[in-house]
Amino acid sequence: MTSSLANTEKRYLFIKTYGCQMNVYDSNRMTDILTPLGFEITEDLEKADLAIYNTCHIREKASEKLYSDLGRVKPFKKKKIENGKDMLIAVAGCTAQAEGGEVMRRAPYVDMVFGPQSYQNLPEMIARAMREKETRDNPALRGAGILNVDFPTQPKFDDLPEMNKVEGASAFLSIQEGCDKFCHFCVVPYTRGAEYSRPVKSVMDDARRLSDLGVKEVTLLGQNVNAYHGATLDGSGEIPLGQLIQEIAEFDQFEIIRYITSHPNDVTQDLIEAHRDVKKLSPYLHLPVQSGSNRILKAMNRKHTRNEYFKLIDQFRDARPDIAFSSDFIIGFPGESDQDHRDTLDLIRHVGYAQAYSFKYSMRPGTPAASSEFQIEEAVKVQRLSEVQALLDEQKMAFNQKCVGQEMTVLFERKARHEGQLSGRSPYMQSVYVQANERLINQVAPVRIVGCGNNSLTGEVIITDN
Repeated sequence: MTSSLANTEKRYLFIKTYGCQMNVYDSNRMTDILTPLGFEITEDLEKADLAIYNTCHIREKASEKLYSDLGRVKPFKKKKIENGKDMLIAVAGCTAQAEGGEVMRRAPYVDMVFGPQSYQNLPEMIARAMREKETRDNPALRGAGILNVDFPTQPKFDDLPEMNKVEGASAFLSIQEGCDKFCHFCVVPYTRGAEYSRPVKSVMDDARRLSDLGVKEVTLLGQNVNAYHGATLDGSGEIPLGQLIQEIAEFDQFEIIRYITSHPNDVTQDLIEAHRDVKKLSPYLHLPVQSGSNRILKAMNRKHTRNEYFKLIDQFRDARPDIAFSSDFIIGFPGESDQDHRDTLDLIRHVGYAQAYSFKYSMRPGTPAASSEFQIEEAVKVQRLSEVQALLDEQKMAFNQKCVGQEMTVLFERKARHEGQLSGRSPYMQSVYVQANERLINQVAPVRIVGCGNNSLTGEVIITDN
């Protein structure tokens, strides 16, 4: 690798993404930034000139998985150096933001560590890292690695290149970032910063480009996506998420609109009305509740009660009778009693989920819950999680069975493992398998569901006259 980024010499980029959809979006945008610099994506780590690990910090295992992966890439870097070349290794994302110094201490061979608010500066960071490589023979001049975890005053979106490539017919569109909720278990406010909503013009410009690129399904992203309040086109005010969805639905190319992740406290009437009025909006809502106990919800600083959550569920169902829900549950939060656990099971039975995500509570450094003296024993968390997951699996299977006999639109994404079979996603995010011509890949088609399993549906494409 040379220190010049102006040439178009082919270089290879390996990028691994952990965690949420926002990280997937960020990895795609990093690729957009690096492609004009001559980087080409590779899945062959040994071939890579630049390896980026875009990390998550929500759970402890995510951080440890990073260090395991760094241990695996180290020999490839060493081999390249022995052959007179080099490999830049970068750690990006939320673990980088929260534990940047620790990453550099535990893995001193890492060249760049930068948070999710800094990747727009990738060209400058790479150029600096390359210059430091050229001083390798002079240890007195050698840098100790690049650490960039500052929160910039100017939003990163202002410096990103236009999106010019998408894989398939589905794409993410980031509209909001950061969080002001400060739930006592969560690191997002510390790693992603304060809530920021992109101006409507910026969002619509990106939506227009995605439409021009042939995207049929667009997913609006944000840490608290329904907290969106972007400045209007004329700068005279702000619009909420429900109204933004109405605007995006005007693009004829888009057939499916989704959004994730929502907070119950930010649900507004306009969003409920969007589910009633916008047929392109998926009848599937991920609405994390975390616990069914009012006492634990208060300890988590969630700022809502179980009954307020139930009321929101009823309002969405009144607006869109075919809507289905998913959620997140944290099991074994500090101080959780047997009764609190029973309250969570009761909430799950009351709502009835199409699917949901549940995890044992894990301490994240710097969060209020991590310092609680009322930590739950591991064996208790394991038992409670098993009970929660058994109930959620039962509900998921019941929902899948209810889908049999229904007609629904499916976006087909790829060939499946079996000959002549395609795989797609239902409006409710289930995998759907059909026997069909591969010309349907990246197309939306009506499907009659004829069977189901624990994790997927099978169907038949409905032949239409047009």
